[in-house]
Amino acid sequence: MLAMDSCRSQSDMISGSFYAVFAGFLGATASLSAKLSLGAEHLRGMCVSGLSWTHIPGETAACDWLLLPLRLLCAGLLFSCNAVMWAFFSKALRHCSSSARATVTTTASNFISSAFLGRLIFGESHAALWWVGISLTLCGLLLLHGSTPHTLPPKEVKKHS
Repeated sequence: MLAMDSCRSQSDMISGSFYAVFAGFLGATASLSAKLSLGAEHLRGMCVSGLSWTHIPGETAACDWLLLPLRLLCAGLLFSCNAVMWAFFSKALRHCSSSARATVTTTASNFISSAFLGRLIFGESHAALWWVGISLTLCGLLLLHGSTPHTLPPKEVKKHS
């Protein structure tokens, strides 16, 4: 019975970590959507480069017309990603052994996902200090995941004869 409880809690920790990592990724995707919906110039540039292969005359005029629906789509994606992110984060809190483990895992996943999405979409690069900070966060995450939760042994029930 104890071995089965141990496996179930380890399975919960793994699924809790998965939920936390996915919540962090969704948070980064929501931030990306907000940046795209508010920064019209980058969205316009993406539209023009996306339509450039079609060789349609007046592709910038088509992008001017598409800009508002694309911004609204990004705003909808922002709210959708945030809603799903909170659902996954609450599942992570339920399945992880501690709220600190779920929070740090989500935060680290958010930072790393934001860095990769920023590099991929916007061509951003980060200073060395940023990488030092994320490395310290990941070290803390490894310490949290490496520690085992301390459980108190069940109290023995005294039987009176």
